[in-house]
Amino acid sequence: MSTTELTGVGVDPAVVDMMNSVFADYRDTHLPAARAQRDPALWQALHELGLARLTGAESAGGSGAGWYEAAELISAAVRHGVRLPLAEHDLMACWLLDANGTPSGSAVRTVALLDDHGVATLVPWAAGADRIVVVWPDADQYWMTDADPGDLQITPGANMIGEPRDTVRADLRRLRGGPVSAEALAQLRCKSALVRAIQVCAALDQILAMSVEHTTSRIQFGRPLSKFQTVQNLISDIAAEAALARSATEAALSAAVTSDWSSTNLDFLVAVARSCAGHATSVVVRNGHQVHGAMGTTREHRLHEFTRAALAWRGEFGSVRHWDEVVTDAALQAGSARLWNMITG
Repeated sequence: MSTTELTGVGVDPAVVDMMNSVFADYRDTHLPAARAQRDPALWQALHELGLARLTGAESAGGSGAGWYEAAELISAAVRHGVRLPLAEHDLMACWLLDANGTPSGSAVRTVALLDDHGVATLVPWAAGADRIVVVWPDADQYWMTDADPGDLQITPGANMIGEPRDTVRADLRRLRGGPVSAEALAQLRCKSALVRAIQVCAALDQILAMSVEHTTSRIQFGRPLSKFQTVQNLISDIAAEAALARSATEAALSAAVTSDWSSTNLDFLVAVARSCAGHATSVVVRNGHQVHGAMGTTREHRLHEFTRAALAWRGEFGSVRHWDEVVTDAALQAGSARLWNMITG
């Protein structure tokens, strides 16, 4: 999913070409299993190009870019099947440190939001992080610290595409840090949810492109598969669902950027994006495998890199059911008099 398509706001074509070139070269020289883990050499290359800390302030060693560029970078990684904690590091952990006036430096980070018992599950990329920004509750206040992983108990895990999703445990009595505002925490949750919508949309767009290419090049009974009406219906449904998810995500991202994450309807728009992306995934994955036939189910074929990724990401930072309920509750509370204003902002 390109941000020129996603938002209508142009990202420097030279920057886009650089992103795609780095990931394409890496994909051509590494097997899928290796691409599911953070490669220190690739991360160092991204750091040297200013892509690892893309949205950080230039005065703090970042590149001073914005969320449109970040969305392009995240989408480029998805398109080439490269798995990295780009969003977790730049848009979540380092952003939270910056918001609280804590220098982030060059260490690779992720965020762990602990519960009342000091446990966080399904933490992305925790086991391989240099530092972990730990957030925990204490009475009516949340606190945070930039922790050394050695001071935490980390149990490795993974999602269905092999990305690290770990369990982090800490002794709350031993943690020391500073307060984090409710507004910052709410924004962190919003950003985390939107990141996954962007990734899902990028995967859906790739499934669409692969399905179109396959059905136009594959000959069956003397003519391309794309000439069969049943296949055309499958493809049109893929295209429609992917476009709906992309449109909803575009609305949420545009509202976030233009309002500096302060729009009153942003939470609703992000929930709509996640709901649309989640339901679109069901149709796109099913139809994508159907038009590819038996070959699309094999490990050797690239299709599963995107179908399984979309299925994995749509359930992270909130399930499809959760986001459906958020949208429904917000719509019911708004009523017919205020619903349109909530949609349009």
